[in-house]
Amino acid sequence: MVASSKHAIPNETQHCDVLVAGSGASGMVAAIVAAKKGLKVIVAEKEAVFGGTTALSGGYLWVPNNPVSIEAGVKDSKDAALAYMKHESGNHYDAARVDAFLDAGPEMVAFMHAYTQVRFEAAPAFSDYHPDAPGGTPGGRSILTQPVSATILGSDIDKLRPPRPELTLYGLAIGSGKELWHFYRATQRLESFLYVAKRLVKFGFDRSVRGRSMLLTNGNALAARLFRSACELGVPIWLDSPVRTLIRNDRGHVVGAEVLTPKGRRRVLANKGVVLACGGFPFDFARRQTLYNHCAGESEHWSAASPGNTGDGVRLGESVGGEVVKDYPNAGAWAPTSLVPRKDGTKGPFPHFIDRGKPGVIAVSRAGRRFVNEANSYHDFVQGMECACPSDQPAEAFLIADHRTIRKYGLGHVKPAPLPLQPSIRSGYLMRGNTLAELASVAGIERNAFEETVARWNADVPTGTDTAFGKGSTAYNRFHGDPEVKPNPCLAPIATGPFYAVRVVPGDIGTFAGLKTDEHARVIGPDNTPLKGLYAVGNDMASVLGGNYSGGGITLGPGMTFGYIAGLHAASERN
Repeated sequence: MVASSKHAIPNETQHCDVLVAGSGASGMVAAIVAAKKGLKVIVAEKEAVFGGTTALSGGYLWVPNNPVSIEAGVKDSKDAALAYMKHESGNHYDAARVDAFLDAGPEMVAFMHAYTQVRFEAAPAFSDYHPDAPGGTPGGRSILTQPVSATILGSDIDKLRPPRPELTLYGLAIGSGKELWHFYRATQRLESFLYVAKRLVKFGFDRSVRGRSMLLTNGNALAARLFRSACELGVPIWLDSPVRTLIRNDRGHVVGAEVLTPKGRRRVLANKGVVLACGGFPFDFARRQTLYNHCAGESEHWSAASPGNTGDGVRLGESVGGEVVKDYPNAGAWAPTSLVPRKDGTKGPFPHFIDRGKPGVIAVSRAGRRFVNEANSYHDFVQGMECACPSDQPAEAFLIADHRTIRKYGLGHVKPAPLPLQPSIRSGYLMRGNTLAELASVAGIERNAFEETVARWNADVPTGTDTAFGKGSTAYNRFHGDPEVKPNPCLAPIATGPFYAVRVVPGDIGTFAGLKTDEHARVIGPDNTPLKGLYAVGNDMASVLGGNYSGGGITLGPGMTFGYIAGLHAASERN
């Protein structure tokens, strides 16, 4: 299915209507919509695999008032979503872009179901990240990509970016939502045990016969479904083909780009425009240092995004007059991240999305004090961690659990029983102490304050109220707790030794600060007018939420929506 550059580019100059730089979800949607409208489209992907950060993601989209959730009985409205986005965006509220997103988002979801291989399912219990804010909801705005068999890709399966290994179980990617809960309860519920056993047997068979799991879940499923849909429309996808420079005509309009392919540099002339979808700049270390609030050097901040996302699209936009938004309160989508030792001596990032909400898990600074509601969003957690640490020191914290909790739920990369703890202890990832004082000594945490913090926590547990930070007080908190724990699904004592700690540092799952765009996804120039022929979508465009995080899928939802908008607008443009 993949049109390899070695065979797809017989001449030095290629002609098309739309050139898309990047094969993540936002770029692929733009390509699919434009192709469906009858345009000739080329997708140029920098890396040797397709899918970008989308393939590494959870596969959730945040799209208010979407038809999948409405059909499942979720109550929502554009007015409520508008109020919520206005509250979340604060001083960076962009009325035109927000309005465009709320109108086109449901259309995009309907288009995907009607004309592509992409399928979503509702997540009615998955709350907005600030459900108690004006217009917030306790669930339904985030939707999840349905799993799919890897056979959908045929011989191109090896060209799909695999899941991040740290987030798999020996290579098995576990689906979000219901499947994850089955794995948590595998040793406690017969139904879950049978489900997990079936999954593991199937996985073992696939590994022995095909060398990998053949059930694609989460972002891998979304990337595969989009790829298959593009191929069915005849869209060539060039791998190992980064876009290097933009081409402009004598009027300053963007009319194509130079692409570095395996056969050399090629000119691609695109008479309807170029769509930048290169994934933002999480691995552009110089720009990170300029825009991130905390120390963001290569060893101080870790990204779980695609390593190929080095800011190519942003630089391309700037090269022709585009401007990067630099005053967002948060330039990235933050996530507390632990570092998992690998066999080759390197470390891999593990973003902590859900374990912080579990009962019996707290976070403390090196000073031994809690500093945040641990069950709040990963984005909010990192902001709290930044504030809790001295400005002249790297931001860091420790997730704490006792033996009963870690065996029941795991902690970060550490899996629950019956999987062993010893490998993580030997590698140094998991710190252990027979007493709280011993754990404090091992981790370098101030002992007296730490013991006082745990004592206060334990005193609160029977009451069901976290008097310090309110853990378990919102629908989002409770979604990641354990509904079988009463009276608060996010509270349980830290009392049964040994005790454990995992160190976390700031990380991200993508960037929010990007190119300034209008409601049609067109890049805006220095005179505040659109640059004709140039679009930016996904993390190459400045986030429509103004550098804040409203709910699960706030990158993929707007990214795919503005990809849809860009594809439609390009199709409507006159040459």
